[in-house]
Amino acid sequence: MARLGSVHCPIPIFDLPCPYTLNTYHWTPQSELANRIKDATIILTTTIRLSAEVPTPHISHNLQLSVIMASGTDCVDKAACQTRGITICNCPGINIDSVSEHSTSAMRVDPGIETEWKTNGTLHPRLRISDGKPPLLCGQETLGILGYGAVGRRVETLARALGMKVIVSDHKGVVPREGRVSFERFLEESTVLVLCLPRSAETVNLISTAEFRRMSSQALLINDSRGGIVDEHALLDAVKQGFISGAVVDVFANEPVGRGGSPLISRETAAEGLNLLVNPHLAWYSGTTLQNLQDGVKCTVEMWVGGKTINRI
Repeated sequence: MARLGSVHCPIPIFDLPCPYTLNTYHWTPQSELANRIKDATIILTTTIRLSAEVPTPHISHNLQLSVIMASGTDCVDKAACQTRGITICNCPGINIDSVSEHSTSAMRVDPGIETEWKTNGTLHPRLRISDGKPPLLCGQETLGILGYGAVGRRVETLARALGMKVIVSDHKGVVPREGRVSFERFLEESTVLVLCLPRSAETVNLISTAEFRRMSSQALLINDSRGGIVDEHALLDAVKQGFISGAVVDVFANEPVGRGGSPLISRETAAEGLNLLVNPHLAWYSGTTLQNLQDGVKCTVEMWVGGKTINRI
């Protein structure tokens, strides 16, 4: 086994019916990936990207199982693995509580309040949002959810507990089924828009300039799902121009992200004091999530070695 990145989560002890070796690396740059997996039967990865070249026989001739120590699966080229007959599994549901609580708590955070108050001695410019109106109470908010899986349903529960009206969007371009609203209505009526969907060919840049222009000027966008679903340049422009009130972003199109890796975290953007809260993909991080993750990967590997596959994607 090769654990390509242990920086985020400790590795469990596996109880296997056969001897095994486990090579653990704190982090694996792409330049060292081929050498580290050349003899591996099982790969454990979290955010290290496994491109279409990785499953080829000349790079990973022994590889049979790739376990993603996360709920998201876009770090692995699934088509290439399936062509080679390599099993891919993930750890679904491990971060439901952590991510959903981050999404709901982030609604009331203004990233510039403390610094501005200390610097200028007043918060007067922050007391009203971009359309000149004061902020809404929870009972006046309409929280829209795009992506109604386990995280989306948990966000709904938390939001309703706060007294918020909740609407759930159907897929873009379809007639909404019972209990859902159209994608367009989701954009227009939500004062808080929470994205809880995976990144795929269909969802890349799903939220861009045209979508921001349909939103309320009081709208707050929260993306704790996957980077690339929101056009980052369009989001920055929407916040600058006041098309929306602000945004909370935990994920980026290119990760891991650093200075210069996204327009949302450039020095110029930081200096503008926008209502924009950014985190380095940490909404998932909690003690409960880490324990769930260890339990999930341990069970997945042990059952696969025993002849049963779970959480296959």
